[in-house]
Amino acid sequence: MVENQFKVNFWGVRGSIPCPGAQTVRYGGNTPCIEMEVGGERLIFDGGTGLRVLGQSLLAKMPLTAYILFTHSHWDHIQGFPFFVPAFIKGNTFKIYGPISPNGSTIKQRLNDQMLHPNFPVPLQIMQSDLQFYEVEIGEQLTIGEVSIENALLNHPGEAVGYRVNWRGHSAAYITDTEHFPDGLGDNVLKLAHNADVVIIDCTYTDEEYNNPKSSKVGWGHSTWQEAVKMAKEANVKKLVIFHHDPLHGDDFLDSIGEAAQKVFPGAIMAREGTSIDVLTLEAQEIDELHQVR
Repeated sequence: MVENQFKVNFWGVRGSIPCPGAQTVRYGGNTPCIEMEVGGERLIFDGGTGLRVLGQSLLAKMPLTAYILFTHSHWDHIQGFPFFVPAFIKGNTFKIYGPISPNGSTIKQRLNDQMLHPNFPVPLQIMQSDLQFYEVEIGEQLTIGEVSIENALLNHPGEAVGYRVNWRGHSAAYITDTEHFPDGLGDNVLKLAHNADVVIIDCTYTDEEYNNPKSSKVGWGHSTWQEAVKMAKEANVKKLVIFHHDPLHGDDFLDSIGEAAQKVFPGAIMAREGTSIDVLTLEAQEIDELHQVR
């Protein structure tokens, strides 16, 4: 891995449930998984179904050490973990971080439970890699080499944490799942996003969907792209990445959101499976490995 780089790779950008199909080809249908290659370290955020695709790309790079940080353990953020092939291979090391759930369970317990009968045929203990589990304390700073990682609690049912990765004066924040308050996305979001080069944030809905009196999304734990734009302006964000797309939003609808967002915030782009952002230059390009592992 290149030590003098800071890249953000998108392997899964959907929320709630995988949604492959003719209407989701361009943006992708996998649930959340973000990879950051920064300062010679490999950081993986969340283990949705995009983690399976990332795992296939990593088979050519073994043996490897990576850090996996979970925002929370709702199904769409952990369901790819049982299909993460590198975790089954001896010689690889994965240091896995996650917050304690409100009921007191650890991330190890929750990953273990989803792989128990009758939910899954293969238990976590079959994984032959070196799995090391750590608890995330809210507000603590994690240091990995030259990389520092901050976290803060988000506004989501059952709780979730957001992360900010800092390296040599550059930063990228991963903020999902969270719902805005009446006066905005909140102090914790602003803190994580402040002066960041890249902010990846939950924009599941539009304002119209969120406030629809016939089918209100208030209290569901997700925000809108309009609120994200307000936050990006207030926090002085350089590039805003609209993320955690609703499974009902097809490619054409997401195109329209992207066009509307760019009109009011030129630094806004839509999260797209198979895209890589260079945090140092803010340029985006396609991930070559994605087309080799499908």
